Amino acid sequence: MGYSKRQFVAAAFEEIGLASYVFDLTPEQFQSAVRRLDAMMATWNAKGIRLGYPLPNSPQDSDLNEPSNVPDSAYEAIITNLGVKIAPSYGRTPTNDTKITAKQAYDTLLARATAPIEQQLPSTMPIGSGNKSWRWSNPFVPRPVDPVLAGSDGLIDFN
Repeated sequence: MGYSKRQFVAAAFEEIGLASYVFDLTPEQFQSAVRRLDAMMATWNAKGIRLGYPLPNSPQDSDLNEPSNVPDSAYEAIITNLGVKIAPSYGRTPTNDTKITAKQAYDTLLARATAPIEQQLPSTMPIGSGNKSWRWSNPFVPRPVDPVLAGSDGLIDFN
């Protein structure tokens, strides 16, 4: 079982040097930080970094104890980037090490989410002499497929 949203928020506070003050933080401060976490994850989701994080329908619906369902490889990126985002709200400046780690971890997630677009030939191009014409009734390359991606799950099927 992975991190819960509360554990990500507590780790982010630890990253900016407020670890010993976790018990002094109010529930409103935790809710504010989890809203920032949800907003950050929604932005990443829009950029194609889909980690399986459960995004709430509204800010009031976010539960601190809900499991995040993200892979282990994303923990450091989430913790350090959330720490960088919430630090100014608490009068803190993230260290250069935290900023560098956050950038490198984010770049790693971005690289893992990137996939080259598959090259497709136009339907007006002949199949060619290397292919046996008796196998197909159409002597041209099949129509290109224009996939609408739903995320890491694959294609959307409207049938």
